[in-house]
Amino acid sequence: MPAPLLQIAPVPDLVDQVYRGLLDAICNGTLAPGERLAQEDIAQRMDVSRQPVLQALRLLKKDGLVQDAQGRGVQVTPLDPAWTRKVYEVRGALDALAARLAAQRRFRVPAQLIEDGRHAVHSGDVQAMIDADVAFHSAIYAASGNELIVQSAERHWMHLRRAMGAVLRSQAHHDKLWDEHESIAMAIACGNASQASKSSEDHTARASKALDDRLTQLLAPRVQGDRS
Repeated sequence: MPAPLLQIAPVPDLVDQVYRGLLDAICNGTLAPGERLAQEDIAQRMDVSRQPVLQALRLLKKDGLVQDAQGRGVQVTPLDPAWTRKVYEVRGALDALAARLAAQRRFRVPAQLIEDGRHAVHSGDVQAMIDADVAFHSAIYAASGNELIVQSAERHWMHLRRAMGAVLRSQAHHDKLWDEHESIAMAIACGNASQASKSSEDHTARASKALDDRLTQLLAPRVQGDRS
């Protein structure tokens, strides 16, 4: 008879809903970097009990999006440009590989994804802009046919989303980003694997540089204030 294993209770769907809600709030800036998080306050604001909030915060802490606060409790993990650069280095490699593999399959990125992205830019809705960007790249990850790319990218995008949120809230953005997305999509649809890979790699490099420059500017006054 097989030896018994430890039985693990399934995570209630409510925990996942609270987790997703807090993740979105951290990414779009509703919960700011460094903000202290009180279980009772969050439970009241989300109209749930404290138990799912506690479990959701534990998951976010494991993801590195929440950390122990000085004294007691937890806070939203501060943004770190150096960490974001490292995440983008990994993302650049994943995106280039995914685009190459998707091009070999002559995948056609749904035109609606690009239309949604342009509409989000024009609306100025930060959450919609982030969601559209994630949706575009996620479609290419899935089209690569390599589930390891999908799994790896999902973890890194959690950190990129919050950095994007900080930058998108602070400056105007235009259609250039989606012009680049459209060029990547065309190369993939044409089966031009080398061009798709290069366009994707260049796109990620430009996005990383712009994000890094803006994050550094946004955080500079805070760093100077801490030193005074």
